[in-house]
Amino acid sequence: MAGNELDPARRKAALDVAKQHPGLLAVLCAPAAIIVVVGWMVGGAGLGILLIAAFAALGAYGLSRLMRRR
Repeated sequence: MAGNELDPARRKAALDVAKQHPGLLAVLCAPAAIIVVVGWMVGGAGLGILLIAAFAALGAYGLSRLMRRR
């Protein structure tokens, strides 16, 4: 794949899968939820909130890459 761009067919396919199979997204997000819970228990609320913010930023970046139109 040339550069860092997603071609329109792959972008549409990824969005269609996300819309049709929300359970799949839950399974994909489960490891992140486990990491946040363990971080919260080990490092306290501050670390837990920091991990939530980090995963939210990564998710927002990924979604923006899928939704970007050129």
